[in-house]
Amino acid sequence: MKIESRLAQIGSVSEPVTGAVSFPVYQATAFRHPKLGQSTGFDYARTKSPTRAVLEEAAAGLESGDAGFACSTGMAALQVIFALFSQGDHLIVSLDLYGGTYRLLEKIMSRFGVTASYVDTNDLEGLEAKRQPNTKAVLIETPTNPLMMITDIAQTAEWAKKHNLLTIVDNTLLTPFFQRPLELGADIVIHSATKYLGGHNDVLAGLIVTKGKELSEQIGFLHNSIGAVLGPQDSWLLMRGMKTLALRMERHQENALRIASHLESHPLVAEVFYPGLESHPAYSIQRKQSSGNTGIFSFKMKKAEYIEPILRHIQLIAFAESLGGVESLMTYPAVQTHADIPEEIRREVGVDDRLLRFSVGIEHADDLIADLEQAFEAARQEIDGGEA
Repeated sequence: MKIESRLAQIGSVSEPVTGAVSFPVYQATAFRHPKLGQSTGFDYARTKSPTRAVLEEAAAGLESGDAGFACSTGMAALQVIFALFSQGDHLIVSLDLYGGTYRLLEKIMSRFGVTASYVDTNDLEGLEAKRQPNTKAVLIETPTNPLMMITDIAQTAEWAKKHNLLTIVDNTLLTPFFQRPLELGADIVIHSATKYLGGHNDVLAGLIVTKGKELSEQIGFLHNSIGAVLGPQDSWLLMRGMKTLALRMERHQENALRIASHLESHPLVAEVFYPGLESHPAYSIQRKQSSGNTGIFSFKMKKAEYIEPILRHIQLIAFAESLGGVESLMTYPAVQTHADIPEEIRREVGVDDRLLRFSVGIEHADDLIADLEQAFEAARQEIDGGEA
């Protein structure tokens, strides 16, 4: 069955008693046992919940995995994965990294003796240079947030397997509709499901999908033991959002490509970072391993002074954190999503004070371009005066 049909049918044939097309919210934490030594399969909601179970099964199927685990947030999902590692273990991580992941590694996991090295994960020589005897896994963002760097997943996973390392891929920005890392050799996929999977800026959630019986059992144990689970109402909201994922992702990428192309030649814009553009250095890799593109891109203004008036003057586009919703949002990574990364590291990677990140929604592209143009012109007038 095609993925569009599987998405639309999430939970629709899972309720056997009433035949409800929309799977119910089971707002229960405890479940009766038929008799001593017997279970309905549900005992306590932290371990397994009916609504969450339908979501987790759907997630595993969409990512071609063996098991899915729904968590309270994307960061909670990361914490469950990081609990696989012990004191003295080392991870290799994508260089251009979401600030929250960096914070979790450097300010929390480091206290428990887990260390990380940051590298362009598409560079095998760089990976080899960072590998240590105690290295246990490679964590890849592809595309990265916010600079849209691309990693050849199959190539990196093959390298990792040679060294008995796990390959963990953050698939938040492309979703299983456009990219399925487990099919390319990865062991674990993670999502901030708050973003494109939920799609409406109204639910916090994280998802983990694993490949392999042993690894799935390990993550299942940690998921239950840590208790970073998603509640039934949020599980239902996430399933509802995922039903329209195919439609939304098509519109997101269509809008993003059109607007990114427009900004490439804009006189106030220095650089645009979007893997859907032929000018992107990893355009061919992206086309090889993904069937489409995300709806988020970043761009650098020619002057840092333009940033504040642009963010003040946008109207249809909201100046807000997060991404992946139907509404367009613009973020200033240097002071928002990546503020926890030290400035010298941010600047070295390219996350400087001229960079804006644009999560393109499903509004009409003409209206979004018009909003950008009026905000850019207002910024130009304020900063440059009457100069053309």
